[in-house]
Amino acid sequence: MRPSGRTPDQTREITLTRHFTSHAEGSVLVCFGNTQVICTASVEKGVPRWLRGKNQGWLTAEYGMLPRATHSRNNREATRGKQGGRTLEIQRLIGRSLRSAVDLKKLGEYTITLDCDVIQADGGTRTASITGACVALVDALRSLQLQKLLKSDPFKQYIASVSVGIYKGEPVLDLDYAEDSACETDMNVVMTESGQFIEVQGTAEGQPFSREEMNAMMALAEKGCEELVALQKKALENT
Repeated sequence: MRPSGRTPDQTREITLTRHFTSHAEGSVLVCFGNTQVICTASVEKGVPRWLRGKNQGWLTAEYGMLPRATHSRNNREATRGKQGGRTLEIQRLIGRSLRSAVDLKKLGEYTITLDCDVIQADGGTRTASITGACVALVDALRSLQLQKLLKSDPFKQYIASVSVGIYKGEPVLDLDYAEDSACETDMNVVMTESGQFIEVQGTAEGQPFSREEMNAMMALAEKGCEELVALQKKALENT
């Protein structure tokens, strides 16, 4: 039995609350169980210097965690004068993943910044960030289209992400902190709505995992991402 009482192939309760803040072109509160992340998508005219004149846009991401998002308080990275390696790795992952959702040529010379701020962490903050940021991104692109600033829709495909792992010898889907901190294997998977893989990050925390176990985890990840994409589409049905 999992600590949460869930079945091995069951995600936590997942919600996507759009228009969570007033000012960003797209904003979502995404909850994977007790993990809560505010994802905002901000649009700016112009692109980085190295893209100027190439008639294409850019998408980037920033990730952060509030000081008391975890069991004990962490100092803000701004007070330390630099971001930590984990933060940089996660925000680069978010940016890479969501660039696969957009045709940057059709975006034109606009930059979209996805800010993912963790207000409560209980495992899976990066997967929740990617899943929620995709919805915020769609709203930001819709905002540009409503203003008639784009000639065509640059959105290509939905992107979702979920964690899988081996917990007490069994492959499980969507690890919470209790499982993540004690699992034998931890893996994060990013997928497109058509079932293609963008990134797979897997580590044997305890003992090495077998090919059969990896196949079982990937099957769970496919199931989870398919469910997440359905939730994304449902959240975006209404304006």
